[in-house]
Amino acid sequence: MTNLSNDLKNTDIKVQQFLARPHMHFINGAFVDSASDVRIDVIDPSTCAVIATIPSGTDTDVDRAVAAARAAFDHGPWRKLTPVERERRLLKLAELLETNANEFSQIESVNSGRTLFATRKFDVDLSVDYLRYTAGWCTKIEGRTMSPSVPYVPGGKFFAYSTREPLGVVAGVTPWNVPLGQAIWKIAPALASGCTIVLKPAEQTPLTALRFAELVMEADIPPGVVNIVTGLGRVAGAALVNHPGVDKISFTGSTETGVGIGEIAARTMKKVTLEMGGKSPVILLDDANLDLAIPGAAWAIYGNHGQNCCAGSRLFVPRKLFDRVVSGIADIAKSIRLGASLYPDTEMGPLISPAQKRRVLSFIESGVQQGAEILTGGGGPDHPGCYVNPSVLVNTRNNMAVVQEEIFGPVLVAIPYDGVDEVIEYANGTKYGLGASLWTANINKVLEISPRLQAGTVWINTHNVLDLAVPFGGVKFSGTGHELGEEAVMLHTRLKVNMISIA
Repeated sequence: MTNLSNDLKNTDIKVQQFLARPHMHFINGAFVDSASDVRIDVIDPSTCAVIATIPSGTDTDVDRAVAAARAAFDHGPWRKLTPVERERRLLKLAELLETNANEFSQIESVNSGRTLFATRKFDVDLSVDYLRYTAGWCTKIEGRTMSPSVPYVPGGKFFAYSTREPLGVVAGVTPWNVPLGQAIWKIAPALASGCTIVLKPAEQTPLTALRFAELVMEADIPPGVVNIVTGLGRVAGAALVNHPGVDKISFTGSTETGVGIGEIAARTMKKVTLEMGGKSPVILLDDANLDLAIPGAAWAIYGNHGQNCCAGSRLFVPRKLFDRVVSGIADIAKSIRLGASLYPDTEMGPLISPAQKRRVLSFIESGVQQGAEILTGGGGPDHPGCYVNPSVLVNTRNNMAVVQEEIFGPVLVAIPYDGVDEVIEYANGTKYGLGASLWTANINKVLEISPRLQAGTVWINTHNVLDLAVPFGGVKFSGTGHELGEEAVMLHTRLKVNMISIA
């Protein structure tokens, strides 16, 4: 166990100055006061100390932001720029983020409790790459030509072609587990397609989004193209997704909230992308390479402190290998160094908030009450920070809450199985379908089992590996639509067909 409290004096002076300044909404190219004087505390989860405050956005703030985005889309220069000009501005954003990488990583680690390694590699570096990847799509949004045959117009000659047009104003609503990364996943494809956006970051982790707004100004992005309103999900978030001036909702977060947003979108005919919860199975077959599978399964759940929508939170192991595998994972769990996010030897920091810590511990307690056994973990250090020890639960059954519900913490439930049909039934036996991993040396088993798994992504001999060009999305109550890849950009466009009579 390392030091459990951050010392902000160890951060760059630019980070300290940013945290100390007053934070405001970013609307129409400028930082502006909120319509309300109410402020929300932003904490460092390693100590629960307040590190900043943000405005609690209102309907009025959302109205201003959507109006700015609508004006920028309908009358501003953004959609009128050539694709190459949009590409250059996105590349400039990537360059600015890369230049300020250390600052963004430190802000994110202090705000989210995640390690410097995670915030640098996943939030910052991957965001830089994603901005560059989507910039390339600006010049590749294409339609096609067709030669129609119209039998009820004898002798008629026609020519048809399709184009893709930007949808309009996008409402981006992001979670607290990968704050900057998720913000860029919303902003980049919207801008590449020619849309404008209003982003509502999670109230727990808004700081890197607000710092990114400063880069937006530096990159010569026209006013109103990117707007950021902070506040509570039930107030500012609800006002945004219900707003009649919004054409598309792009949401990442809980299944309960996502289902509600889907209902709103259906009533108002808004386009929607929903990336929601998961309870991803990790399936070891009897020929799995355990030297790879044991640490792979451990970090499938303990990576990012288990606060990951596609975390490998359910482990299924052939009965004859079960004791060896879970013992190996428990040993890894015991060896993980808990610590404050800024310390370089920290392997797992705190969870995001006291409420999340209580939620995770309550799930563990419910599992024990239903007969589960804690093989390791189950609590946390005696400290004001939001720490939970990496945990492994055995003697679990498929009908337990800890097996069925998304915990969003470092809690692995392990279940033995006796045959392929049984494990597939177990794996598919939740309402979720975001990810799954299959560990085997036999490609024929991959080809047999993968099509039977109800998951948007099936990883083979790895877990939770994302690539910018590979679409990511779920099935069932894990969502609809895709992030990343060509699909993410095209989901911000609408197809228009033009039919020309040439006779």
